[in-house]
Amino acid sequence: MGSLVLVVRLVLADVRRYPSQVAMLLFAVTTATATLALGLSLGGSSRTLYEQTRAATAGPDVVALSGDTGPAVTSALAELADAPEVVAHHGPYRIVYASLTTRDATASPVVVHGFAEKSGALNRPLVTSGQWVRSGGTVLERGFATALGAGVGDRVTIAGRSYPVVGIAVTAATSVYPWAAQIGPGGGPADYTGLAWMTRSDARSLASSHDLPVTTAMDLKLRDPAATEAFTDAHPGSDVRITFHSWQRKAEQDAVILRGTQPILVLGSWLLSFLAVTGVAALAAGRAVQQTRRAGLLKAVGATPGLIAAVLLTEYLAVALLADVLGLVIARLTVPGIASPTASRIGDVGGPTGPVIAATTVLAVAVAVLSALRPTLRALRTTTVAALADTDHRARRRPWLTTLSALLPTPFLLGLRLTARRPGRVVLQACSTATTLIALTGLLSLPVQPSRGYGLNGSTVLPNLRAENSGHLLIAVAALLIAQLLPCLPGAVIGVPLGIGVFSALSPRNAILAPVSWMLLAALATLLVTVPLTALPAHLAARRPVVPVLCADTA
Repeated sequence: MGSLVLVVRLVLADVRRYPSQVAMLLFAVTTATATLALGLSLGGSSRTLYEQTRAATAGPDVVALSGDTGPAVTSALAELADAPEVVAHHGPYRIVYASLTTRDATASPVVVHGFAEKSGALNRPLVTSGQWVRSGGTVLERGFATALGAGVGDRVTIAGRSYPVVGIAVTAATSVYPWAAQIGPGGGPADYTGLAWMTRSDARSLASSHDLPVTTAMDLKLRDPAATEAFTDAHPGSDVRITFHSWQRKAEQDAVILRGTQPILVLGSWLLSFLAVTGVAALAAGRAVQQTRRAGLLKAVGATPGLIAAVLLTEYLAVALLADVLGLVIARLTVPGIASPTASRIGDVGGPTGPVIAATTVLAVAVAVLSALRPTLRALRTTTVAALADTDHRARRRPWLTTLSALLPTPFLLGLRLTARRPGRVVLQACSTATTLIALTGLLSLPVQPSRGYGLNGSTVLPNLRAENSGHLLIAVAALLIAQLLPCLPGAVIGVPLGIGVFSALSPRNAILAPVSWMLLAALATLLVTVPLTALPAHLAARRPVVPVLCADTA
């Protein structure tokens, strides 16, 4: 029998004999690698989606905006269009600042762009549903329409007048919802705002009949799209105040909505990895006697230390690598929805890249090696005779400790003695609980954070997409951590202050911690979970007859 065949057969026998431990390792490493792959894949995903949307909609390189109106503004924008660096332009066109209300009384600020009924060569919004603008109708930007729950055929009220929604479209000329305003009516910052399009005549009529603020804008395509900064520096404007928004700035603004997402996923993957190591290492330590005896048997038949190490480590490595593949598949299927929570962009961010695959593979191998390293080294260092004899280690007797322990109740005494004989396992359990409490502290602090929704006062407020996306991911990571819970009191005590420290370090200065009572309840809940997790296996083990237990084969 070849060495490879021997290793495979022994590994398969172990998998069949300990399916629960294999399942735990598979689940732990899969969640850790999937979370890490998601976190690393989000870097640059916003820019990727923006560039694909920009290519599909003939997005401008620079948008020039002025909060003023009149001949002076028109003349200044015309000078920009005639600049030698400019190869094409669109506009000038009106941007009207108004309010939009749906049938269910949801109200939101909106900017209305006045466009031609026939799209030009530059800034050509892509209609994803319905048709392009026509007289008396409006087209909604897709991210805005999704937040409103509006579709083609619905009616919306803009500045007191009802319009049918004739289409849904995407564009790269503005940032993702809710940052469509670009500048305010006076050239300053604007509130969270959605985007709608109308015909030029409808936009002009809307502004004049309701005396609404208007911004004049022009889209520019440069000879060198990368030279936007040099272009804006060379055209500061004279008597007319002009604000420039480059395509690079819009791509950077798009990434703001994911600013809290990537740290949650990356830190969550670290916590999940640590929990995987502690949990699986505890199980591996419980199998140390069986592994030592198996190593003795292999030594007795002439196996080399390398072959023995391969047998003991291959099981963990094989399961970890399988989990790595599953984690990457989950990340590939999940990342599109996480990378584009607003529906304002089109395209595909693609699967995990080479560096991401390498990082998750290193993580999976590290979890497997760290989990099995100590039992493997112990088995290799044990002599053949000692491994086959499989005798228990004689406990040291200390008279003063015996006298003190005699005062304790019998169940507590036995539990304390078992704890003292397995200090490594106690440390692993404490680390597991501390890791879980770190996530729970952040999770409990989430509901008390001040979250400003999108909308107008006195109306139904649209959810804050950035806060909502981060909150959902934090809940998911915390749930995955709790699913692997191995709690104990020291970990609960340590986990709460560590959780406070981690939350404070990664949160803005105005972040609010959850009440202390909530954190204490979370720590208590984790300890209460220990009761069924430990009492039930102990109860089942206690029901087994004594003779079969003492005569059990540990091979």
